[in-house]
Amino acid sequence: MSIGVNPVTSDSSWATRGACVSMDPDGFFVQGAEQHAVKTACGACPVRTECLADALDNRVDFGVWGGMTERERRRLLRKHPDIEDWGAVLRRVEQSAAGG
Repeated sequence: MSIGVNPVTSDSSWATRGACVSMDPDGFFVQGAEQHAVKTACGACPVRTECLADALDNRVDFGVWGGMTERERRRLLRKHPDIEDWGAVLRRVEQSAAGG
């Protein structure tokens, strides 16, 4: 996936194009069942993959990132300790799911 420049901010950072950009960031650092409600904001996010890859690559311990809670991310990291570039892995999974 090619990442272009956001015409509004002139920033090429994926974070500026997230569905959550106008939401309160504290809302993504909740506990328990509230996390699952927050994850819905990630559902149609155009940069969900980049967000999740960044959280996994950087071992982010708290909050909902890319539609996954910290607990879900820890489980994934334990299951695949050898992966160093989650972005590449997630893009391959997306392509496979899309039939490509």
